[in-house]
Amino acid sequence: MNLIDELSVDFLRVVEVAAVAAAKTMGQGDRRFSDHEAVEAMREELNKIELAGIIVIGEGERDEAPMLYINEEVGKMDDKRSTYPQVDIAVDPLEGTNLCATGTENAISVLAAAERGGLLNAPDIYMDKIIVGPSNKGRIDINAPVEENLKNIARGLNRDIEDLVIIVLNRDRHIDLIRQIRQAGARIKLISDGDLSAGIAAAMRGTGVHAVMGIGGAPEGVLTAAAMKCLNGDMQAKLYPFKDGDEERIKKMGIEGGFDKVYNVEDLAPGKNIVFAATGVTSGSLLKGIRFFGGGYRANSVIMTCTPEYKTTKFIDDIIIDSPEVVPVSLY
Repeated sequence: MNLIDELSVDFLRVVEVAAVAAAKTMGQGDRRFSDHEAVEAMREELNKIELAGIIVIGEGERDEAPMLYINEEVGKMDDKRSTYPQVDIAVDPLEGTNLCATGTENAISVLAAAERGGLLNAPDIYMDKIIVGPSNKGRIDINAPVEENLKNIARGLNRDIEDLVIIVLNRDRHIDLIRQIRQAGARIKLISDGDLSAGIAAAMRGTGVHAVMGIGGAPEGVLTAAAMKCLNGDMQAKLYPFKDGDEERIKKMGIEGGFDKVYNVEDLAPGKNIVFAATGVTSGSLLKGIRFFGGGYRANSVIMTCTPEYKTTKFIDDIIIDSPEVVPVSLY
């Protein structure tokens, strides 16, 4: 099976449909409703595809989420299912629920997929991360001091530390990290949500972002790793205990090494064939948001692929006309 050729277009459609559903709720101030609409639309679209999929990263464990929960089977449920490609799927139907609810930039709909066993089944706990682009592959060490990592990142980009822009989630847990970055001389861009889209931006030139540091979600870490594998970026990560029961949770999921283990891209996304797809919900540094017009909508997406033979990144500007009326199409 060539996962890339068979399913990439289908997965692009999945994230686009979820993004449109979420975008219809933008600015209404109800993040749970926004997330619900995206989840429902994504699941419905996934179940139209001829694949035998398993959700390995989703909306939580079965008792916490009504759909797209961990280990849920997705794909077309018919008598041919045993012949369909077996695929592990990681999803975040709406990354940045608060961003969508408030109409703030950088909300996206995301999916990554690989052959069975190709994505780490990470627990829904926190993860400490450093994410960089291709120029700094092999230069980061999550156990090293912040200043040392910043020096190495600057060296890889042929810049001074003062030239760097580091994205950090604006959380109380990052007070010391922010202090260390500022003390080293680098600049900081604080974000309220959306460290997944930030990680992708760090791996692409022209975004004005050079690295992402700090503690975010472990599920988002796996999705980011899938994108890094397609983009030749790099990241290191460690699971981070934040609340009672986290240690028992990772043991229950069979994850070895505890909170001391350092994960790299290959640990988080070991698959040989990987697809990563994302569609903008609200406009941001990476993708434009869904733009509705009379008779249809316009969507901006990225689809990345990684195989042993090649890696591709395609930005797609999709115009969908769902009205029988004559609708003029604008170039911009």
